[in-house]
Amino acid sequence: MSLTERIAADLIKSMKSKDKVSLEAIRAAKTAFLLAHSEKGPGSVLTEEEELKIIQKLVKQRRESAEIYKSQNRPDLSEKEVAEADILEKYLPAKISDEELTLVVKDVIEKIGAKSISDLGKVMGAAMKELAGKADGKEISAKVKQLLG
Repeated sequence: MSLTERIAADLIKSMKSKDKVSLEAIRAAKTAFLLAHSEKGPGSVLTEEEELKIIQKLVKQRRESAEIYKSQNRPDLSEKEVAEADILEKYLPAKISDEELTLVVKDVIEKIGAKSISDLGKVMGAAMKELAGKADGKEISAKVKQLLG
């Protein structure tokens, strides 16, 4: 079952259970999928990687909004954004541990033959592809800089 199909099924479940928070989060994901699909043109299908990127983007947006609301002393809105982000994160693959991240980044560095921090862009591109949805870009960047620096 593709991520798009899971989202559609979960949307129906959240409507039936009248869970407003999950309904809003899942509707946002479905809307983002529809927009991405229409941008690609008729008859196109979103790849799993594209679906994961959309979900990651939605989670990141909600986390950033929650921080802004928190700094503006609006805990009610902040909690709503965090709850929606938590719901959307369930559609992402499990995050990898720091040790696994180190192993994957070391492997990418070896494959590319990176020697110094000047190879950061090459390593980041390959690492982001390999770790799509499994680790945050900031975590990957920090690990690459640590291992190259």
